[in-house]
Amino acid sequence: MTRVLVVDDDFMVAKLHSRYVAALDGFTVAGVAHTGAEALRTADALRPDLVLLDVYLPDMDGISVLRRMREQPEHRHVDALFVTAAKDPHAVREALRAGALHYLIKPFDRTALQEQLRHAASLRARLDSLGEASQEDVDQIFGTRPRGSRSREQLPKGLAAHTASLVERTLREHAEGLSAAECAEAGAFSRVSARRYLEYFAETGRVEVTLRYGGTGRPERRYRWIA
Repeated sequence: MTRVLVVDDDFMVAKLHSRYVAALDGFTVAGVAHTGAEALRTADALRPDLVLLDVYLPDMDGISVLRRMREQPEHRHVDALFVTAAKDPHAVREALRAGALHYLIKPFDRTALQEQLRHAASLRARLDSLGEASQEDVDQIFGTRPRGSRSREQLPKGLAAHTASLVERTLREHAEGLSAAECAEAGAFSRVSARRYLEYFAETGRVEVTLRYGGTGRPERRYRWIA
């Protein structure tokens, strides 16, 4: 069970984010705070696994909160995910330098937040399970891989290097990104195959996934090559 501390100065937003967390299997809301000082006190008392942090807080910014947490040995294991309206690239850079796992810009929907929560839990579980990290483990955890290393890559069972190259080439030719159906049509292979390779590339950090919302039904997943 991943215990989450929700930090936002807006009481209604904090309540909404808490509902999103509580609705997800394997997660529970350990506490809620509305100021930086309250966040630090609550973290000391509850020792959460993950903190959802807003940048804009009434007494100090969320990045400073995270840095102060990092200074305390008992909080060095805490992961942080920023959920904020701050769009300044400097804030994004400083959040990354402070050790944030990700940075979600408001407004976002329930699915976007829950995807990042699942990713945080998956990353924690993966690291906890490793006796010794291989370079492949590190590449996947950090979401980066030098281009020259792909030729030596061991694909998961059921995936073929030739098809992986076709999917990669198709995405590179469409810099704006594609859905699985569009990728399948452009590359002349099945939609099921396209989705398998696209999700694999997403898991290994070479593809960025965004959600496009239309009318009714589930949002469309779109994939853009970033490696």
